Amino acid sequence: MSGNAVAGKYAEELIATANKLVAPGKGILAADESTGTVGKRLSSIGVENVEANRQALRELLFTAPNIESYIGGVILYEETLYQKGTDGKLFKDLLVGKGIVPGIKVDLGVVPLPGTDGETTTQGMDDLGKRCAKYYEAGARFAKWRAVLKISDTCPSELSIHENAYGLARYAMICQENGLVPIVEPEILTDGSHDVHKCAAVTEAVLAACYKALSDHHVLLEGTLLKPNMVSAGADGPKASAQQIAELTVRALQRTVPAAVPGIVFLSGGQSEEEASVNLNAMNRLQTKKPWALSFSYGRALQASALKAWGGKAEQAKAGAEAFLVRAKANSEATLGKYGGSGQQGDSLYVKDYKY
Repeated sequence: MSGNAVAGKYAEELIATANKLVAPGKGILAADESTGTVGKRLSSIGVENVEANRQALRELLFTAPNIESYIGGVILYEETLYQKGTDGKLFKDLLVGKGIVPGIKVDLGVVPLPGTDGETTTQGMDDLGKRCAKYYEAGARFAKWRAVLKISDTCPSELSIHENAYGLARYAMICQENGLVPIVEPEILTDGSHDVHKCAAVTEAVLAACYKALSDHHVLLEGTLLKPNMVSAGADGPKASAQQIAELTVRALQRTVPAAVPGIVFLSGGQSEEEASVNLNAMNRLQTKKPWALSFSYGRALQASALKAWGGKAEQAKAGAEAFLVRAKANSEATLGKYGGSGQQGDSLYVKDYKY
């Protein structure tokens, strides 16, 4: 049975949406932080975690002038999918009006995986089909589900790799049956002291398992995107250069990701804003086989300086939007291999055992 047959009436739409999200120079803004996580972002600038402030932050991002030149899609949290701006217009309608595809986070976070050394699996499968149908009806056209793996002397275990790969594949098929393009996100955390070569080996093993599972579930690969970590050393390990990260990441993808997949949208994984742009740029400058678009799906690496510039003050919303656009433009250029760099390293955005 082919993926086309299972995706059925949505097959053409899924393929068109996946390609639109990674059109040349475009990437994805991950604005899907849960209420708790966005609260941590707001508290970092001394702002209370209430709906009005969450709405103000998202409005600042979504209404930034010319955002559509750099951003092809925005991942929303459920609250935001139904939220309105100060003009009374639904945010998702505002985005669609700019030619930006609205997406939705559909996983319900990670829980411990029994029988492992602190590894996790992702919850939210029970009523996923029903929720996907509801989100499609509300205007979402793609979805995100985050699986989390870690590297240590004993991890990731075979059980963790298998469980998370099959969870991602099942989620992907349920999404496609309901008209949503699934972003497949097997994130390998940067916690640890391992080197870049260890991360490369683990990344290859995890991605190979994911594509075996996606095949077993008859997922239409042309109507999916992959959201992986970049291959990098652990946060406490020997630092790798942008060139090394680029070469080993692209090699891992070449060995595991079918050419049928339209695009790979990297997560920033706690890199600084500048590192996330420089490393993506280095990949796109490599002279080697790259059958998929290499782009971004960044949260912290698109929002950190915008948050600081805004500071929760209405009169500084314009400054916040401008800071966001600087990063959006930098990453857009990086997808084309044309980012010149800012010359500044930027603050690390690493958070140990990151959850959202």
